[in-house]
Amino acid sequence: MIFLGLVLVLAAVVAGTAVVLDNTGDAELVLFGDSVPGITAEWHVFMAGAVVAVVFMAGAGVAALGFRRAVNMRRELRELRDEHEESLQTLELERRKLQQALAQARRGVDEPPVPAQRVAPN
Repeated sequence: MIFLGLVLVLAAVVAGTAVVLDNTGDAELVLFGDSVPGITAEWHVFMAGAVVAVVFMAGAGVAALGFRRAVNMRRELRELRDEHEESLQTLELERRKLQQALAQARRGVDEPPVPAQRVAPN
């Protein structure tokens, strides 16, 4: 793919250079009804078009990067929300277990809610 991209770039540069060198006649560029000063040859018009194309591609690239970043941020926020919900559920379950243990302790039940491991004396 990289080789194909480089071949296309080279072809575009060669075609652009050929257009610039072959067009030496007089030309006029009109923008919004006014003549653009400094544009006197056809190759000037071509170069103006090339500049517009570069600006367009830069804008499209910036927009694509912004879109990709927004998608990544949404994905990360969704994962954080899921993680937060999971931790809340875990804490709620732990709270219920502790409430049950407290209730058993207040009733005077000798049996602990979770069996403790005993250490054998040496």
